[in-house]
Amino acid sequence: MQFFSGFGFAKEARLFQDYLDPRGFVVAGFSYGAQLAFQEALARLDRGERVEKVQLLAPAYFDHRPPSWKERELQAFEKDPTRYMELFYKRALFPARIDLTPYTRIPSREELYRLLFFTWDLEQLARLREGGVVIECFLGSQDRIVDTMAARSFFQPFSLVYWIEGAGHLLRRRDDGSSENRHRHR
Repeated sequence: MQFFSGFGFAKEARLFQDYLDPRGFVVAGFSYGAQLAFQEALARLDRGERVEKVQLLAPAYFDHRPPSWKERELQAFEKDPTRYMELFYKRALFPARIDLTPYTRIPSREELYRLLFFTWDLEQLARLREGGVVIECFLGSQDRIVDTMAARSFFQPFSLVYWIEGAGHLLRRRDDGSSENRHRHR
C-alpha cells in the first residue's frame, strides 16, 4: 500500500489504520493526499501497472466552491501561515481529542493552491472503475474542512462511500475514533 499525506500532515497513516487496506496494490491518501492518490492510481493504470483499490480518506473536495472563496483562503494563509494552520488543525481535529503534534508540518502556499484548485474529473473516476479499480471514499459526518454532503453526492456514483457518523475530518469521533459506526452507502 502506498499512502499520501494530507495538507499540513506527515506520517499520519497510523491515524487511519482502522480503514487502510495494507495490501500491495492499494493506493490511499488523506484529504489532499486523496487527490495525490487518485492521480497516482491513474498514472499506474496508464503505465499498465496493477491497482486493485484506491482509498480516499476524507478527500479534499472543493470543486463546488467559487474561486473567490479559494482566493480568500490563499490570502489568509499568505498573511499568517502559522495562524492559518492553527485554525486548520483545530477544524481538522474536531470532534476528536488527540495530540496532532507528531503528525503536523507547515506546508507551502503552492500545496494549498494545488489543494484548493484541484478538479476531480468524473471521466477519470469512471476510467479507474472501468479498469477494475475499487474506489473507496471515507467521509465523517462532522467534518469541518470538507462539505461532506457535496463530496458524498459527487463520489457516490463511482465509489463505495463509507459514512462515519459523528466523525470529523480525521475520521475520528469524540470518544476514541474507532470505526465501529462505519456505514457503507451505495
